[in-house]
Amino acid sequence: MTNMQQMIFDQLGLSERDVRIYKALLALGPSAIRTIAERAAVNRGSTYECLKSLQQRGIVTYLPKGKRRYFSAREPEVLLQLADARREQLDKAIDQLKTSVIPDLHHLKPDFSVANVEFYEGDAGIEQVLRDILNRVGEQEDPVYSVFSSKPIRPLLYRPFPNFTAQRVARKIRVRAIAIGEGGESAEYSERKWIRTEGPVDAAYIAIYPPRCAIISLASDNYPTAVVIDSREVAGAQQIIFNTLWGLL
Repeated sequence: MTNMQQMIFDQLGLSERDVRIYKALLALGPSAIRTIAERAAVNRGSTYECLKSLQQRGIVTYLPKGKRRYFSAREPEVLLQLADARREQLDKAIDQLKTSVIPDLHHLKPDFSVANVEFYEGDAGIEQVLRDILNRVGEQEDPVYSVFSSKPIRPLLYRPFPNFTAQRVARKIRVRAIAIGEGGESAEYSERKWIRTEGPVDAAYIAIYPPRCAIISLASDNYPTAVVIDSREVAGAQQIIFNTLWGLL
């Protein structure tokens, strides 16, 4: 038996010993415990326990003959029935997770805590933040997010995720950007307005995608860092500021 086959049996709740006994029964036909144990190379006590478990799951049956029991294996298609039953149980479990278990667990959390703040650094961290934006916004009924972006950070922002814009466009995610300083590329599903500045500005990028808000900046040697705040109130306040400024530009 291959490892892949055993993995399938594991998912059905059948151990390697269960499978050996079932296969022995298929080959033998109706047999007593002693004969099954010898064929499967399993001791009689363990064979009896396995047969009892397999019988409870409807995989084997038995017929009493005098003081003995003769066990028989059901056709292999019974494994499909077992898999269907497992899938039905899993579907019910998923429904319960969505409708009651997860909401109940969320109610245990305080409205806001340090757990609502995530820190990322380096190119790998920034890529995680950018992917989070795409994944969360892409699930919304109206997929759109808002951005404040300063000129110094733009050449470095998508360095770890160069096809970010292509993926955003492919998923028809809209972005409204307020650019601080000159520049900024135009792309599909994007709108841009500018704030003119005098003199240099710091490198910063703020993405507002309620209930989250991501702040990306550059430390020394252009090393990127990010803070993601998961708070409907914070993101909502940032969205009001953005919308007000957008209307004035």
